[in-house]
Amino acid sequence: MSAEKPQPKAHVEPLDVDAVRTVQIGTALWALALVATLVARDPLDEQGRTWWIWTCFAGLVLGLLGLVVTTRRRRRITASQTPGQLS
Repeated sequence: MSAEKPQPKAHVEPLDVDAVRTVQIGTALWALALVATLVARDPLDEQGRTWWIWTCFAGLVLGLLGLVVTTRRRRRITASQTPGQLS
């Protein structure tokens, strides 16, 4: 009959993440996958998997849109934290 001791709670500050780096890495990986699928186009065509190329292309385009969105968001966050700036 041992009573558990309450664990002390550590105060942890939230991470200041704006997601730009994450989207950059993801977009670069989609670009790399697109290059790889374009190099292997003939074997993919023989197996009926040319849709992989379009999947990589879509991932790249969406990643580029994500870069625009996250970069704008980071800029707005930075501007709102800078005193003396007009919004």
